[in-house]
Amino acid sequence: MTMDSTRLQVLWDRLLAVVEEQGQALMRAAFSPIVRECGDISAGIFDAEGRMLAQAVTGTPGHVNTMAMAVKSLRDRFPAQDMRSGDIYMTNDPWIASGHLNDFLLMMPIMHEGRLVGFTSCTSHLVDLGGQGMGPEGSDIHDEGLLIPPCKLVAAGEMNDLLLDIVKANSREPIANEGDIYALTACCEAGAARVCRTMEEFGLADLRDLSRHIVETSRRGTRDIIAKLPKGTWKSGMTVDGYDSPLTLRAALTIAEDHVLVDFAG
Repeated sequence: MTMDSTRLQVLWDRLLAVVEEQGQALMRAAFSPIVRECGDISAGIFDAEGRMLAQAVTGTPGHVNTMAMAVKSLRDRFPAQDMRSGDIYMTNDPWIASGHLNDFLLMMPIMHEGRLVGFTSCTSHLVDLGGQGMGPEGSDIHDEGLLIPPCKLVAAGEMNDLLLDIVKANSREPIANEGDIYALTACCEAGAARVCRTMEEFGLADLRDLSRHIVETSRRGTRDIIAKLPKGTWKSGMTVDGYDSPLTLRAALTIAEDHVLVDFAG
């Protein structure tokens, strides 16, 4: 079914509404104040290739690119043909997800009429994982707490109780962590259900046309803005308080015709 630009825009707006509902569901179901009151979360919808189609305004902008990259990483790690309805994958690996162990990321395949059509994902900050957290005296990642590699938290709707027990056993706040993980699963499930209802309402077999419209429109809009910016390279730096000694941060910003490059080597 070929859709015109008006219909595609209506569907795009529907996805934006769905991710906002996901974000609100996560915040209202969570146990810890950093989620309920501070909104240290993110929620998003992705196509079957793992490309982000929508992300909730509710939450922190620090998760924008990290969640997008994490979903692609999980999508590549777990074969699509092995995914089943009700599966949910989880990790807090900081090199895959949001940069520190407290941020747990979940990803759920959206199955429509037995076929994988996309993913929902969300991230939130779990309050304690047994280590020092982000304390400056930590010498490596193992001082910060428990690291969970990419794994299946829920298999066809059945919670992996052993994995949940491991997370709880390695925390000073086991009940809060358990509640927050269930809130994350509810967030993913709410998004997947809404996307499937939207597809039924609009008679969609998949999200390919919508995904193409969103990605191409976003790319074109971004490049149009970049084209209007002054071209050149600008450098700056600053010295901030360190722990043992001050730290100097430098960056160089280069604006070209169709892209922007930030070089943190200065």
